[in-house]
Parts: sequence; C-alpha cells; structure tokens
Amino acid sequence: MSQMQPQQHSGPPYASPNASPGGLPGVIPDVPISAVFIIVYLSFAITNMTILQINLRRQHKFIISGALFGFSMSRIVTFALRIAWATHQHNVRLAIAANVFVNAGVLIVYIVNLIFAQRIFRARQPTIGWHPSLGIVLKVFYVGIGAALILVIYSVVQGAYTLDASRLNAVRSIQLAAATYLLVFTTLPLWLLLVAYFLLRKPADEELFGCGSMRTKVIINMVSTCICIIISGFKAGTAWEAPLPLSDPAWYHTKPTFYVFNFVFELLVLSLLAFSRVDKRFHIPNGSKGPGDYSRPVSERTTIEKTESSYHSDNQV
Repeated sequence: MSQMQPQQHSGPPYASPNASPGGLPGVIPDVPISAVFIIVYLSFAITNMTILQINLRRQHKFIISGALFGFSMSRIVTFALRIAWATHQHNVRLAIAANVFVNAGVLIVYIVNLIFAQRIFRARQPTIGWHPSLGIVLKVFYVGIGAALILVIYSVVQGAYTLDASRLNAVRSIQLAAATYLLVFTTLPLWLLLVAYFLLRKPADEELFGCGSMRTKVIINMVSTCICIIISGFKAGTAWEAPLPLSDPAWYHTKPTFYVFNFVFELLVLSLLAFSRVDKRFHIPNGSKGPGDYSRPVSERTTIEKTESSYHSDNQV
C-alpha cells in the first residue's frame, strides 16, 4: 500500500520515511499525466452512463453499467487529488486521501468480475450455482471486500498519525492482510469458471442468458480477471517487499510502473467491458432467483416485471 512522503513540519500527520509506489508527485510529469487520465476516465464514465440510461429507457436493467460509471468517477477524483498533492507536496492530508483512492477504486471491478463468473456458473451448473450455501459463501467474500477497504483506509490514516514502532508494525500487518485478501478475491472468478466447466453436469440443465455465445462470455471474464490479478498481484507483491528508504527506491516504486500497473491495466479492463458490450452479453432477467430463471421466456419475463412494478407502486401508495 502507498505511503506518504516526508513533510517539513514535525507534528502529525507524519509522512512515511519509506519509498512508495509512484513516489512524491511533481508538477512535471504527474500533473499532465493525471490530466490525460482524467480525460480518459471521464470518457468511460460518460460511456457507461449513456449505456445505462439507454438500457433503462428500453426496460433493459443492467446496474453494473452504473457501477462502472461510479468506478470511473472515483478515478477522476483519484487523479484530481494527485494533481492537488503534486502542487502541495508537503500536505500529508492530501497524500492520505490520494492514496486511499488509489487503493480503493478498483475494488468495484473485482466485484463485477465475480458477479459475471457467478452468472456463468449458474448457467452451466444451475443446481449448484443456485444453492443457498454457495450464495452465503460468496456473500462472505463480498463482506470481506468491504472489510479490506476499511482496513486499507484505517492503516493509511493510522500510519500517518503515529510514530510508535509497535503500532507501525501493526499497521503494516493490516496492510499485508488486506493486500493478500484482495489478491485471493481477484482469483475467485477463475475458480468458479473451472468448476463450472470441469464438474460433471447434465447438458439438458444448462441455461443461456444474454447475447452471444457462452464461450465469448467466458473469454471476456477470464481476460478481465487475469488483468485484475496482475493489478492486485503487483500491489500485494510491493506490499510484501521489505520497506526501502526514500533515498533508495526500487524499480516498482518508479512512476512508470505506478501508472501502468495501477491505471493502464484498469483502462484495459474498462475498454474490454465497454467495447464487448457486457450490458448485452451478461444481462439476466430481472428477479432471477433460481434454476430456469435465466431461460425464462421474454413474454413471461415482461409479465412478471409488470406485476412486480405494480406491487411496488401499490406499496408506495
């Protein structure tokens, strides 16, 4: 996890004496690089919001487009904070906020990958995929993502407000635990896909959902997952390395590796999800709750949706 650079005053919050990924941002080159990333992420935010709104007008509910919009917006905030930090290098509070957003934003994509893998698993193995126990296990992992995010924020803030060696060691342990958990979480879609395809099943029970072939869905999910594993693997690997002083940073602390492994790979994932039209490929009927729902006829699907809409309207009244 990222640490802050030294500042001039002696009171808290304290900046870390250790080298961190990306180093201390400067006006050159970080401000122009960050400005370019803001423009690119803004384009993806507009794209995903446009897809979401067009689909909603067509009664094609795909909330994941909204999640990807939120992720893109969080990255705009990330780079806005980095620009602010670059122009106020000794403001540790800005550094804390910037580092929190660097580590937190991508979690949305990790969750999206697992949701897609779960849909493929349920289509290939409906009996197991819809079993309550599997749903409980995955919910535990989702809760773990929230816990990891809280731990990341806590460790970054706590590490900046103490000079006590034992507390700093505890903060580092928390960072290592969170980074390792996130790496494990990013691999979950691959395990679901492996079980979906290598576990014996009845071909007659297999369901189809969305547009396009199942093979294409699997390829999209696998490529996106593998890229996210690279991102989380880089973060976990750098976290587990022994801390180095500011005067002797390693190659993984340089700005090129920071921008490539954190953000260029994220843009590859966003490009893949947007241009492959996952809003069509991974769409499932509203209200799917068990085996057979993915293959529910359109006419039946529309009737159920109208009934549910009428029910909610009556309750609101």
